[in-house]
Amino acid sequence: QVQLVESGGGLVQPGGSLRLSCAASGRTFSSYVMGWFRQAPGKEREFVAAINRSGGSTYYADSVQGRFTISRDNGKNTVYLQMNSLKPEDTAVYYCAAGMIVVRTPKMYEYWGQGTQVTVSS
Repeated sequence: QVQLVESGGGLVQPGGSLRLSCAASGRTFSSYVMGWFRQAPGKEREFVAAINRSGGSTYYADSVQGRFTISRDNGKNTVYLQMNSLKPEDTAVYYCAAGMIVVRTPKMYEYWGQGTQVTVSS
C-alpha cells in the first residue's frame, strides 16, 4: 500500500511558476514509477509527466514539454512537478500517481493522491 499526498497548488498569474510536491508513505517508494496527471472541469484526466524508479528517465505530454519538470527524491519519498511559464489552460486539479510501468494511461496506475488545485488566472 502506498498513500500519496499532494501539496503546493494555488492561484498564479499567467507566466508564473508553481512547484507541486507529492509525499508518499511506506518504504517502497523507490519501487514505483511516479506520474502526474491533471483534470480540468468537464474533461477527462490527462497525462502530464512521469518518471522512472531511479529518476533517470522522464516523460512529458507535448503540452507541457519544456515548461514542466518532474523529479523525485527517493530518500524523502517525494516526487515533484516544477511548473514554469504557466498558462490559463494549465488550470486543473493535479494528481500524483504510483504504478509499476511508465505509461500515459491513468487506469494503469495503482495508487492516487487526493489532488491539488492549480488555477492560472490574472
